[in-house]
This record gives sequence, structure tokens and C-alpha cells, in this order.
Amino acid sequence: MMKEIKYHLHKAAFLGIMICTLSSCSSDDDDDEDLGNWVDRSVFDGSPRSGTAGFTIGNNGYMGVGYDGDDYLTSFWSYDIDGDYWSQKADFPGSARNAAVGFEIDGTGYIGSGYDGLNELADFYAYNAGSNSWTEIASFPSTPRRSAVAFGINGNGYFGTGYDGDNDRKDFWKYDPTTDTWSELVGFGGDKRRSATTFTIGDEVYLGTGVSNGIYLDDFWVFDSSTESWTKKLDLDEEDDYSILRSNAVGFALNGYGYIACGTSSGTLTTVWQYDPSDDTWETRTSFEGTSRQDPIAFANGTRAFVGLGRTSSLYLDDLYEFYPLDEYDDED
Repeated sequence: MMKEIKYHLHKAAFLGIMICTLSSCSSDDDDDEDLGNWVDRSVFDGSPRSGTAGFTIGNNGYMGVGYDGDDYLTSFWSYDIDGDYWSQKADFPGSARNAAVGFEIDGTGYIGSGYDGLNELADFYAYNAGSNSWTEIASFPSTPRRSAVAFGINGNGYFGTGYDGDNDRKDFWKYDPTTDTWSELVGFGGDKRRSATTFTIGDEVYLGTGVSNGIYLDDFWVFDSSTESWTKKLDLDEEDDYSILRSNAVGFALNGYGYIACGTSSGTLTTVWQYDPSDDTWETRTSFEGTSRQDPIAFANGTRAFVGLGRTSSLYLDDLYEFYPLDEYDDED
């Protein structure tokens, strides 16, 4: 009786393998790799550029400054997410620059720091979208720098890391718009870095990637805005099949997930990784469908996300793509 049961079990397993082989079965992981689709959107009206700085206010993405291969720039633009068109706005009032940061606090945008071709910078400016006007705010009080990160959350701005011309940095600072003052924070235990990436999910900001002394960094951190404290998460190379390490990428969040896209690591990249904060894991998604690039710009309003511009080697780009993370890849759209 036992021999007969074993025979039927082995026979069923064999038939299952044959059926799966004949029907080209795929695993859930294979199905996940087909998730995510990119759709070409309105080409940027201005000159192609990389190293821009920007922010999103409502259903408009704002972007300016940067470098076009010949000149550092001050022009400033908005992208209408609903209408799919660009409009030129009042020029950024500071010196022309790239590798600056941008962030948003309660409907006001901010751009500052960066590099003007000779020096790292520390000045900051606030943008009022309603009046299309700029106001200079308190300069960053510590070492001027470029290629830092910044984000706005819970009514304050946060700024840190970057390169000061001699050394990569890891310090973090808080900007209070009600008093127009900066104060230094403590508690970030990560490595020094430049050209890192952040994305915000709820009241938490995630920070990772970047490079220091030629080494692409693998540490990954979350900032709790309610306690202003940092917690280390699993390294970006925790799993053997992860290939997230890079610099000069963009990060954004949609539907409770974080995303890191493009960047450079021994060459420019198109790969896209999705982060699940519930279990601290990453999954690959459909690669960016435009040219591989570093230093692009990303706009996201919580329900829609866009990536574009940047450069590949000496080729500066002006295209823009929208990302649909839950759609299957379609190479004909």
C-alpha cells in the first residue's frame, strides 16, 4: 500500500513539472520583474541639463539651475502634471550653479547650496509659487557644499551630507522657516557621502546610496521626523541578487513604496528598485525606458511620478517619462 502511494505521489510531481515546462511557468519573482511601465511625456522646453534641483508643490513639479555642458544655469521651470506641459518661471536669483538641493515645506519651495564652477556654495532661497517670486533666506551656517541631500517634512527642512571641496560630509542640519534659522542635529551614524538619494514614506525619510573616496556605499537609513532620530536598516547589498549600489540617482515614493532609479556605478544606469518598508526588502522593477543617465530630476505628488533630464557621459538630456509601478511593461507606449 505504501509503495502504491509513493508511486502516485512521484507520478503527480513528474506530471506537474512537465505541465509547468510545457506551459513556460514562471515564478512570482519573474512576474514581479515585469511590473512597472514607463510612458514618454512632454519633452522639457529648455536646454538639456543635468544636476538640477527641484521640488513638487501640489500637481506641479518645479526644477531649475543645473549645467548644460557649457554653462551653469539660473533658469527655472515648472511642469504641470495634469496638463503635461512646461512653463518657464522667474529665474533663480542666486549665482548659476549645479549640484544644489531642493525641497518643499508647506507649499513653499527651497533651493540652495551647490557648485558654481569655482566654489561650493551655502546660500539658500525660498520660492513662492503663487507670486512666482524668490526670497533669499538665511545661508547655511556650516561648510559650503555640493551634492548634498535635503528634504522637507513636518514643517521643517533638513540638509546634510555632500562634498565641501576637500572632504565628503555626514553632518545634518535642520532649517526652521518660522524663525529662518539653522540648527545642527546629532545621531546620524552613516558614512560620509556625496550624491546620495532619499525618498519619503509617511513621516519617515529613507536615505542611502552615494559615493565616498571612490567607494559606492551600502548603508541604508531611516529618519523618524517625529523624534528626529536615525535608525539603520539592512544594507543595500544584503541579498546576493541586489544591485542597488550607485550614486547620482533619484528617489521617490508612490503607494507606500520607495523607489531608486538611474544613477551611475561603473557607467550610467537604467535600473529601478522598489523598497517595501514593511519588511525592509527590495525588488527590481522595469528599468527606466529612456537612455541610461545620472543626475536626473524626479517629480512625485504621491500618486504620480516622473523622471527625466540628466546626462549620459557628455550627452545632456531633455526627455521626461512617467512611471506606473503597478502596470506591466509595454514596449509600444
